[in-house]
Amino acid sequence: MIRSVRSGLWTSFRCLRQTSRYPQRRLLSAAAGVAHHDSSRTPVDHSPLGAKHDDSLLRQLFDSPQTFKAFAQQSSKVVSGDNVGLFRNKYLTSPEGFLMFAQITLMRAQKVVDKVLNASTLEEYKATVRDLDRLSDLLCRVLDVTDFVRVTHPDESIQSAASQAWSLVYQYMNQLNTTTGLKDQLGKALDNPEVLASWTEEEQAVANILMQDFMKSAIHLPKKSRDRFVDLSQKLSEVGSSFVEDMAPEDYKVVLPSSKFHGMDPRLAQKYKSALGKLHLPTMSPEATVALRSVHDEETRKILYFATRKASTRSIKVLEAMLRLRAELANLSGFESYGQMALRDRMMAKSPESVKQFLLSLTKHNRPRVEQEVADLRRAKGQNATALQPWDKDYYMESIRRGLRSRTRHNDFLSAYFSLGTVMQGLSRLFTRLYGIRFVPRDTLPGETWHPDVRRLDVVSDTDGHVAVLYCDLFYREDKSPNPAHFTVRCSREISQQEIQEAAEQHSNELLPSFDTAVEAANDGMHFSNQSGTVKQLPTIALVCDFHHASPGGCEPALLDYYQMETLFHEMGHAIHSVLARTSLHNVAGTRCATDFAELPSTLMEHFCANPSVLALFARHHITDEPLPYELVADRLHISQRFEASDRENQIILAMLDQEYHSSQPANPGFNSTDIYLNLQRTYGKLPPDAEGTKWQGFFGHLYGYGSTYYSYLFDQVLSERTWNLVFSAGQNGGALDRANGERLKENLLKWGGSRDPWRCLSDALQDERLINGDEKAMALVGSWGIKDGR
Repeated sequence: MIRSVRSGLWTSFRCLRQTSRYPQRRLLSAAAGVAHHDSSRTPVDHSPLGAKHDDSLLRQLFDSPQTFKAFAQQSSKVVSGDNVGLFRNKYLTSPEGFLMFAQITLMRAQKVVDKVLNASTLEEYKATVRDLDRLSDLLCRVLDVTDFVRVTHPDESIQSAASQAWSLVYQYMNQLNTTTGLKDQLGKALDNPEVLASWTEEEQAVANILMQDFMKSAIHLPKKSRDRFVDLSQKLSEVGSSFVEDMAPEDYKVVLPSSKFHGMDPRLAQKYKSALGKLHLPTMSPEATVALRSVHDEETRKILYFATRKASTRSIKVLEAMLRLRAELANLSGFESYGQMALRDRMMAKSPESVKQFLLSLTKHNRPRVEQEVADLRRAKGQNATALQPWDKDYYMESIRRGLRSRTRHNDFLSAYFSLGTVMQGLSRLFTRLYGIRFVPRDTLPGETWHPDVRRLDVVSDTDGHVAVLYCDLFYREDKSPNPAHFTVRCSREISQQEIQEAAEQHSNELLPSFDTAVEAANDGMHFSNQSGTVKQLPTIALVCDFHHASPGGCEPALLDYYQMETLFHEMGHAIHSVLARTSLHNVAGTRCATDFAELPSTLMEHFCANPSVLALFARHHITDEPLPYELVADRLHISQRFEASDRENQIILAMLDQEYHSSQPANPGFNSTDIYLNLQRTYGKLPPDAEGTKWQGFFGHLYGYGSTYYSYLFDQVLSERTWNLVFSAGQNGGALDRANGERLKENLLKWGGSRDPWRCLSDALQDERLINGDEKAMALVGSWGIKDGR
């Protein structure tokens, strides 16, 4: 998945959670077309892709610690020792630099605010949308990088400095959210036909996005109501964080005689065995989940089931308080429900009714498969098949999967064919064939990365040259989050000649970092492109995973299991969306698009990594260099997808639950979150519903971050299945590697980011006019396509 926190209006929908020296400033050149030449760097091959490029170094940099060390040492010999700043941002050379970066940014932002507020002429109103977009970009430049740093950087002093800078800019952003003049000026521009006619499709899209955000922030309300909105928002932040961070079960552990756990791996059981022969199993531990799948005694599974499905009374109270606050916030803003407010803009679904149509249609498609899987479970239980209980489900699913595993004997493990280096090599080869872009290893300069493990890759296009910078932090560290993530540290945006001129005029400030050119100064020292007289910020992306290092001594590279390989493909799908959608405006660049559209490119990548022709590009045994026998993958997919429809039914019901919780119901005095959950299971489920006395919804942490949008991943699974089948011919006959198919997806869908209606993008890519309106019928149609098993 991508990391997104809706920090506020000016951070845009996809802003991410995330001894100083200031040399004398030199005179900057503000001439148009001045390119940045970095003489200290190791030469990188940015030439066209007409000839075959050797990508062996790409593989070795991830597979061989010795090669990476030698590469870094060779680079260090040809560069100076000056700290270039994190991500080459020349402000970020020390903890103190973060505060300076924030302060300089706020000064620039205030000038933009003053310009917009004082606009009066036709030409000034025409510039309003680009001015507001620049304002958003300025603040996101700080918020994106500092949010990344404060959750990823290993240095606590830098984490603290980044947090301070983030808070300073976030506070200013909140002030802007109460500045009614900005909304009024944008409204005047939108109401002027001559201004509107002068804007491009992209500018119109951004103008509408910003106005919708203004309305959702209650800026149009009287001051008393605005103050209440701010108060509610603050309370929601506190209550929501408490719900996620403090969720707990009613009983923290299950204590039973160890003899009751027959069937569980004895090594796991021994970890919790007491001297008196009893097991003290923590309720929320991974071992409790394993026990539910493996313990033979049904009564023991029942006890475990109730313990793991019953959230504490406090957790339920906090959840319901959060839902009531959201309902009040929505009503204050003029919406019938929080779901209506959340879905109205920046979502393909547009309304709770459309989401319901999608989920009902998907349920109908999925139901026959679930019924078959439930029948299989009943047969597995035997003579008491009609009495299949909720605590039986995981146990008999695992029993059936275990039987499948026992019939698939291989002399080698699948991960032996998936060294991290070969997977990165394969991704580059795949993107070369589909989109004409490749990964080129690049040295890093002092201070550029946050850890020595980080590898830098330049993304190079066969037509446009250097188009993005990709930092790969892929190895496990104790002080690092285990969750894989894609961060857009800086997104694409056109830098105007006015900005370049302003940067040149700041040369008299001796306290600021020194830049070689005005263009470099306008982008804080980070990378940019300059094509046909248009200067653009290059997308700067960080991929974070937690794969284990190569073995000591380097005799064995870092090997990925299939799930890890799939995860890397998924996250790289987000990165490629950021790379290819190089828009002129910040608010619609890359993954800054509809939330229920953003997971489509990444989910689609999961189809590619299961395709024989794609795997043949790279999957080879790390010792023998033999190609991967595809039956290993086929067997793995067959086992993992054995109860895919049942898993999907659970996700559909959770998506329905999310919609019910964000309807008008929480505002009712008799609102009961448990009754709603159990009723949904009984009404729409074919699997045994939760038993009375359970309260699992208290563990549903996604309700905070994905309020009313939890359906999105299911939605994108369906869309990715359809796209795979229609655009890439389900991978048959070379369809997964056909450049024409890649261009079809890029030109119709990927390159637009959020600048074009996603329904239009989808309609063009799939060549299906039934989607163009994006109404309830379109949502129901998407649900009817379903997600086929055995992809």
